[in-house]
Amino acid sequence: MAEEYVQSLARGLAVIRAFDATTPELTLSEVARATGLTRAAARRFLLTLVSLGYVRTDGRLFALSPRVLELGYAYLSSLSLPEVAHPHLERLVAEVHESASVSVLDVPDIVYVARVPTARIMRVTISIGTRFPAHCTSMGRVLLAWLRPAELEAYFAKAPLERHTGRTLTTRESLTAELDRVRAQGWAMVDQELEEGLRSIAAPIRDRSGHVVAAVNVSSHASRTTMQSARRDLLPPLLATAARVEADLQATSGTHRTALQAT
Repeated sequence: MAEEYVQSLARGLAVIRAFDATTPELTLSEVARATGLTRAAARRFLLTLVSLGYVRTDGRLFALSPRVLELGYAYLSSLSLPEVAHPHLERLVAEVHESASVSVLDVPDIVYVARVPTARIMRVTISIGTRFPAHCTSMGRVLLAWLRPAELEAYFAKAPLERHTGRTLTTRESLTAELDRVRAQGWAMVDQELEEGLRSIAAPIRDRSGHVVAAVNVSSHASRTTMQSARRDLLPPLLATAARVEADLQATSGTHRTALQAT
């Protein structure tokens, strides 16, 4: 409700989100421009965050401090999912010799919550908390495929279906058709839509009530894995891993829903 909306909290969080991998340090003017705040307001929020230890400054440039990780850790530490999934990812990686990950949905992106890498196959280093657009990733398509109709509608209203390679699906019609196929077959495969040379295959992870709360994937370089060999060699162990994670997750967390809510 509007009367329950705390604008100052929203603005403070906007200041934190102004910093990212491409702009780890910002001046006061840059923060104001990125957030739409006045310089005076941006200064108050920045100095408050400095006082609380979430931002550091040399007097001209501002940057997030390591303490800001506490905000994300509070979410991750409340989940049993990363802890439950990790040994199963290790087993999967040992079997298929490719990287494996688990992610949840935070519209319009997926967020990595567990990962066991092998050789690096992407230009971007993936770690816990890394975000990628849901529409062009195998885990994203799994998570989108099982959204409720109203949630999927909200996703399309918010998500920019940006092109990352010549293969990326960028229209609502093409993505909807692909999500229907994912839902029907029970898994998703993406061929070089996020990055050239990267193929991945993903399966859903469900809680006790049957809700899809996360996705698990295996990713490989196209030079090593064809679409046919991925279905033959990677899909069966991936589905088996998803089933094992589901069984353990349901046993330890009951009906606790671990996916971030679409906003």
